[in-house]
Amino acid sequence: MTTWLVTGGAGYIGSHVARHFLAAGIDVVVLDDLSSGDRSFVPPGALLEEGTLVDAAFVESVFARHAIDGVVHLAGYKYAGVSVQRPLHTYEQNVTATVNLLRAMEAAAVPSIVFSSSAAVYGTPSVDLVDESTATNPQSPYGETKLIGEWLIADQARTTTLRHTALRYFNVVGSDGAPDTSPYNLFPLVFRALNAGSVPKIFGDDYGTPDGTCVRDYVHVTDVAAAHVAAARALETGTLEPVYNLGSGTGLSVRQIMDEMAAVTGIPFEPVVEPARAGDPARIVASGELAARDLGWNPQHSLTDMISSAWAASRSA
Repeated sequence: MTTWLVTGGAGYIGSHVARHFLAAGIDVVVLDDLSSGDRSFVPPGALLEEGTLVDAAFVESVFARHAIDGVVHLAGYKYAGVSVQRPLHTYEQNVTATVNLLRAMEAAAVPSIVFSSSAAVYGTPSVDLVDESTATNPQSPYGETKLIGEWLIADQARTTTLRHTALRYFNVVGSDGAPDTSPYNLFPLVFRALNAGSVPKIFGDDYGTPDGTCVRDYVHVTDVAAAHVAAARALETGTLEPVYNLGSGTGLSVRQIMDEMAAVTGIPFEPVVEPARAGDPARIVASGELAARDLGWNPQHSLTDMISSAWAASRSA
C-alpha cells in the first residue's frame, strides 16, 4: 500500500486533500502543528503527527516512523496581508520549513512531492487570462515565499532524482467536510456577516469590469483536492511540468458572488460598498488548460455548488 505525507492536512484544503487520497486507496500521514488547522478536520483513517516543520529533528523523526512514498506539501503561513507585518515569521514558516522537509525527504529517499503554491506568485498580472508562462511578480512576503518554495524544490530536483510539481491555487471555496475558517477570505467573511445579522461588504465598485467589482477565479476545494491525487498518481510513474494553474478560465465578480449567495442562503441583502483596497487588481483569472492536458483535470462544480456546500459547512461548524 502506498503512503503519502500531507503537511497541513488538518487545515481546510489539506483535510480535503487527505480525504481524497484515502478515497483513492492511498494511506495518509498528516503532519500539522494545529496552529490554524483543527484536529477534528483530520479524516478518519489518516494518522496525525502533531508538530512543526520548523523543527528539523521532528520532521526527520516522522520519516523514520513511517514508510513515506510521496509528500503533498500544503503547510505554511498563508495570510498575504499579515505577512507584510511579519516577514521573518512568514519566511521561517514557508521557506525554512520547506528546506527541512526537502532535507528529510532526501535522507529518507522519498521520490515525489506535490507543492501547494499560490496565485500570489503572479502579483497583479497585466493579462486577462493567466497561464503558466505569465511573469511572476509577487507583492507580499507570502507570495515571495511561495515562489521561493517552487525554486527550492526545482533546484533540489536538479541534483537528485526528486520528481515534483507545484499547483498554483487561485480562490479555493466550497466544502465537502471542513469549513473555510480564514479571517480574510470572501466566503467566510460573508457567511460570518450573514450569521451575525450584519450586511456583507464590497470593497470597490468602480473597477474596469462589467459590473465594476473585482473579478476572480473560484474553484471548489474538492476539485483542488482531486488535482493533487491526479498529480501524485502521475509522479509515481513519470514527470510533470514544474507548475500548473488550478484555474477555471472563467471569472466571477464579487457582485455575482454576492447575488448568488443571497439566492442560495435565502437571506436577501444589498452589500455595503466600501472604498477599494489598495493593491486589489481588477481581474485575476487563470487558464487550466495545462492541468487538463497532463492531469486530466477540469473543475466539476458550479458557483451554486460552491456556495451551497460552503454555507452548509459554515452553519454546522
